[in-house]
Amino acid sequence: MVDNLDVRLAKLARKGDQRAFAEIVELYKDKIFHLAYRMLSNRHEAEDVVQETFLRVYKNLDRYDENQKFSTWIYRIGKNLSIDRLRKRKPSFSLDADLNESEGMDGYSLIPSDNRTPESEMLLSETQRIIHQAIDGLPAKYKTIMILRYIQDLSLQEVSEIMDLPVTTIKTRVHRGREFLRKKLEYKL
Repeated sequence: MVDNLDVRLAKLARKGDQRAFAEIVELYKDKIFHLAYRMLSNRHEAEDVVQETFLRVYKNLDRYDENQKFSTWIYRIGKNLSIDRLRKRKPSFSLDADLNESEGMDGYSLIPSDNRTPESEMLLSETQRIIHQAIDGLPAKYKTIMILRYIQDLSLQEVSEIMDLPVTTIKTRVHRGREFLRKKLEYKL
């Protein structure tokens, strides 16, 4: 079933309703940022991906198929833009590196979450740090799927639609991704 609010907002935005588009941005900006940040490990690049995603959405609203979930469409745009950036970049930023301006903080403390306070962001547990590091070290074909499935908390069907891969492939990659993580975490946790 397609989410009615998203479809209504998309229809209104398509007709030029700026408030409807602003509401779409409000609904999805944090989710797209979180997805891009987890894929790119760079706050500035993730912010750029969010802006590019909404520019694409705005320019291509007339192409949005209302029979498809809006969230799937916008996640696919954000994912593709993130992958494009990964392909073009040279390795430059590590979540484990100390941030120059903030002593004692590393890249993990920048990861946003809907339910974290600024204090809890700075006090990420060692377990979370190890798990995030393990996910970051996954091969690319598993990393994106694991982020969508477990960090973005999407269903296998939604991940399948975003990745444009059959659900069976997604299930296999989730299973293999979990095996990779299990092996990486076996002696650390």
